[in-house]
Amino acid sequence: MNHWLVKSEPEAYSWDTFTQEKGTAWTGVRNYQARNNLNQMQPGDLVLFYHSVSEKAVVGVAEVAGPAAPDATAEAGSPWVAVQLRPVQALARPVPLAALKADTRLHQLALLRQSRLSVLPVRPEEFDAVLELGQS
Repeated sequence: MNHWLVKSEPEAYSWDTFTQEKGTAWTGVRNYQARNNLNQMQPGDLVLFYHSVSEKAVVGVAEVAGPAAPDATAEAGSPWVAVQLRPVQALARPVPLAALKADTRLHQLALLRQSRLSVLPVRPEEFDAVLELGQS
């Protein structure tokens, strides 16, 4: 199993909307490196859901529900893909960016090194550390 982090502006698509809808196709990714990460996702992989821009915090855990497939929001024949995600659980408390930066276990976290990328790999030990920070 691999672990990932996806970013969404809560004003555009929030964790609350995601859980109300019981999942979504993760569409609209238009960066080749992020697309490559989507292509590597497999059903059962766990995903940290990060509210970007205004909130800047990990707020929940999702699961990849289906492999990468052509992105329905892109032009036919384009290289863009999407994956199906479904919510697993909200964190007991959001883990803000400042807490991620302050935790020495997370100094290599891809989010901190490639902050503009919207789909990022997360090492298992980093995933566990973020979950620990999000416990009540």
